[in-house]
Amino acid sequence: MQAIDQIINSGGKTYYMSGGNVPCPVVFRGPNGAAAGVGAQHSQDFAAWYGSIPGLKVISPWSAADCRGLLKAAIRDPNPVCFLENELLYGVSFPMTQEEMSEDFLLPIGKAKVEKEGTDLTIVAHSKMVTHSLEAAEILEKEEGIKVEVVNLRSIRPLDIETIMTSVKKTGHLVTVEGGFPGKSAGGGGALSMCAHKKTKTRSSSPLVFGQLSESVPRSSPRSVNLRRSTTSTLLLSESPVPTCPLP
Repeated sequence: MQAIDQIINSGGKTYYMSGGNVPCPVVFRGPNGAAAGVGAQHSQDFAAWYGSIPGLKVISPWSAADCRGLLKAAIRDPNPVCFLENELLYGVSFPMTQEEMSEDFLLPIGKAKVEKEGTDLTIVAHSKMVTHSLEAAEILEKEEGIKVEVVNLRSIRPLDIETIMTSVKKTGHLVTVEGGFPGKSAGGGGALSMCAHKKTKTRSSSPLVFGQLSESVPRSSPRSVNLRRSTTSTLLLSESPVPTCPLP
């Protein structure tokens, strides 16, 4: 928080305010979102906040391949990039292919990935919420026969609307899942669901948005556990507008 002015007003705006003469190729990397046993001031999800700032690129990786390929891409990018990692994923192991372990492996910024294919419902998530979405998809298919398609956003800005729209047109239903406040999200929640609802013109009703309750993330362990559970069980209907800030 102490550096947010430099990130937003210096990093995000230097190239524009210099008339295109001074680029700002810097990566702001750090933990983001709720963790275990830490205070509320260490638990906020900044994805939507940074994602609404013109001039910034925002990445929210999930897997080890996401982190490796996108961090290298961020370092090579001429723009300021916020690289937001969930602390609870640091101890999680992911399988890696030979290609993903190679020195030349890169992932394009702004390209989502379909982690699981399905035909009945689309779940869009980023960071740790991808884990919970895949778990939910497995349960739904096993117990209800519902085939869920899970889309891992990877990038909050630029947002891969094309991949999301393709999936929603196929399934006709959209659920977004994130660790922040869903009604104010520029990535996984409110803005995305509203955009999808307007652009796809499918048979689905209003998109469903799952996110954090409107309270600070507490520090005590029992309450932290309860709130972490609530981030994937609170259901809200989104009516927030789609951000219109142009990309640099």
